[in-house]
Amino acid sequence: MDRIEKLCVEKGMRMTDQRRVVARVLSNSQDHPDVEELYRRAAAVDPHISIATVYRTVRLFEEAGIIARLDFRDGRSRYEEAPDHHHDHLIDMKTGQVVEFMDEEIERLQAMIAQRLGYRLVDHRLELYGVPIEEGEKA
Repeated sequence: MDRIEKLCVEKGMRMTDQRRVVARVLSNSQDHPDVEELYRRAAAVDPHISIATVYRTVRLFEEAGIIARLDFRDGRSRYEEAPDHHHDHLIDMKTGQVVEFMDEEIERLQAMIAQRLGYRLVDHRLELYGVPIEEGEKA
């Protein structure tokens, strides 16, 4: 049983064969697929699955807190397993590739800024958008 399917069972969710397929595809994803890509991958496993089933399953998993929806300004919601540790994202504007990273200095700086403004930071999301530095170009 994969990670997402296990979380679904722990939350008492009824697992149909098609939900298992979507859970497996999401668990095996090394990227941040949108629903259309999830559908393509799921249909390769089960040709009878419909895109509507994938949409419903993704919404169900998201509402249960099993997966997280990410919106990276490209008009497509992307998904990842709900993280058990905090991380931020760097989005390559040319390829759409998403790089996950964690930087303690950035974390400290954000907390200090919130405190300076009279707040205790309880959550945040950081998305950086960039293009690759071309060889010979100064950073």
